[in-house]
Amino acid sequence: MPDANEKKGLIRRFLDMPNDSVPKTVFVAVTLCLVASMVVSAAAVSLRPVQQANALRDKQSNVLQVAGVYDPNVSVAEAFEAMEPHVVDLSTGESTDQFEIDTFDELAATGDPAIIRALDEDPAGLGGSMQAYRMVYILRTEDGGIDKVILPIEGYGLWSTLYGFIALEENGNDIFGLQFYQHGETPGLGAEVDNPRWKALWNGKKLRDDDGDLQITVAKAPPPAGQEFYIDALAGATLTSRGVHNLVRFWMGEQGYGPFLERLKAGDI
Repeated sequence: MPDANEKKGLIRRFLDMPNDSVPKTVFVAVTLCLVASMVVSAAAVSLRPVQQANALRDKQSNVLQVAGVYDPNVSVAEAFEAMEPHVVDLSTGESTDQFEIDTFDELAATGDPAIIRALDEDPAGLGGSMQAYRMVYILRTEDGGIDKVILPIEGYGLWSTLYGFIALEENGNDIFGLQFYQHGETPGLGAEVDNPRWKALWNGKKLRDDDGDLQITVAKAPPPAGQEFYIDALAGATLTSRGVHNLVRFWMGEQGYGPFLERLKAGDI
């Protein structure tokens, strides 16, 4: 006669197994993993708009801070209305209406080949390519003149890519401030790029000398050009300091915002 177990269905035989049996243990573990992954995925999708809104607010807050107009008593969105955004063609320094201001950041984040160009030299560690267009911000005076320009910058430090902004006075040469809003540098060492005392060293420094040569330097000792171009390197963070030196000089140079700054100096912005 057939064995009693053979008459039972697969599910019944599974249920009759001890709770600590290997098949039941594996089944419970796999089921929990599947349920947890579904919950996490659903949460990530539903929270994405909130995350994007928070990221935008944080970015705008950093623009306001580096420009010296951040007020904790005023909403970031309201204060940011004073900023005049422009999408700039880096090769010419001219603003372009080729892209929609409201969607440009999303387009740039996709790595669209239409806005990417290869680099012959990559001192900032950008991976051999960069965006050919960048969003810049202009803060104007009450009479419509330029007060400051805020330029996004990025480049590799020791462990990570540093993302930030540099604010320049209306002459395009005097630095008003520098600020990083995202990086993964070593706490207490490279992460001191966030230290207010170190950031204050940038205030009032100059990018170029009277001949137009780029002189801004982050180092252990002042350059021959003088103190007005010098920011003391971070103690114990040689590679991060070198990364900041390289990325600032890259973005302020001809491959970066050089053409835009020439137009600014000539009063064509």
